[in-house]
Amino acid sequence: MSLRPQVLGAPGHDNALFVRADLGHRLQRFLFDCGQDCTADLPLAEVQAVDYLCFSHLHMDHIGGFDPFFRATFERPQPITVWGPPDTARILHHRFQGYLWNMPGNSSGSWLVHEVHPGHLHSYRFELPEAFTIAHDEGTRPSQGTLLETEQLSLEALALDHRTPSLAYLLREKPKQHVDARKLQALGLPSGAWIKQLKEPLPGQRSLEIEGRSYDLQALRAELLVNAPGDSVAYLTDFRLDEAAMWRLVLWLEGVQILVCESQYRHADLELARRNYHLTSVQAALLAREAGAGELILFHLSDRYASRERSLLLHEAQAIFPNTRFPEHWKLAR
Repeated sequence: MSLRPQVLGAPGHDNALFVRADLGHRLQRFLFDCGQDCTADLPLAEVQAVDYLCFSHLHMDHIGGFDPFFRATFERPQPITVWGPPDTARILHHRFQGYLWNMPGNSSGSWLVHEVHPGHLHSYRFELPEAFTIAHDEGTRPSQGTLLETEQLSLEALALDHRTPSLAYLLREKPKQHVDARKLQALGLPSGAWIKQLKEPLPGQRSLEIEGRSYDLQALRAELLVNAPGDSVAYLTDFRLDEAAMWRLVLWLEGVQILVCESQYRHADLELARRNYHLTSVQAALLAREAGAGELILFHLSDRYASRERSLLLHEAQAIFPNTRFPEHWKLAR
């Protein structure tokens, strides 16, 4: 996969999601939420290389591990981009100002914080050389949920109800082109550097030379290239799944490959889940099934459940959506 997700944290404790996006020529790293001790699961170099920090909301179990993350990244030369719901900039400004910044030096460090509001983004900039004292208002821009759009990736957010806005995130790789190996062999063509030219022709290019023979570029592309959907990962946590939310999410998530979704409660505790604006294992499985997800990974479990009940919780979900699992490292947890 080009998108490699890794759930951080232990069952019954704070969790987060780390995703490495392999773009071929470089890696981009996304961290979804920052619960207590979560970044301890990662090598320091990976933490320091995080490009994008995406908060669902700012309850303490989703931001309790921000200080170690901040310590590792506050003076990184490249800016760090943060997304979160309304009020994210104000809350992070307090975190930035929670330290004494009187050390000499010429360190640089920029933090770009984007608040996701209905219909627009409101952006702020914070600078280490200013000791993070000023929240520079960078203005607003229209947005209907798309946060990031590049040639390779898109990142979208959808606001859900946790008695406060809680953002779900959907990271998608753009559709990929690859060469049909069987057709390549049938045409008797060797692999080589020309395949890159086939995929990325120059403007106005009409032919392609392979081992001294000229081929019609358009015909060869039609014969050899196959379009395949890119990888996709969704991150959903802390929300109430009523009928309206189910309808919105099924449309938004359609065909997602990996759905990382909270399951605070067993289904016997459905009323407790509703009261606290969380999900049960059965609700998460129903969502995965209706959205046509490829795989469901359950996380963010309540600490009320011991190992045996966590196993029962998983089996409840698997009875509805068989391709459900816990994060791999939880197999060792007791």
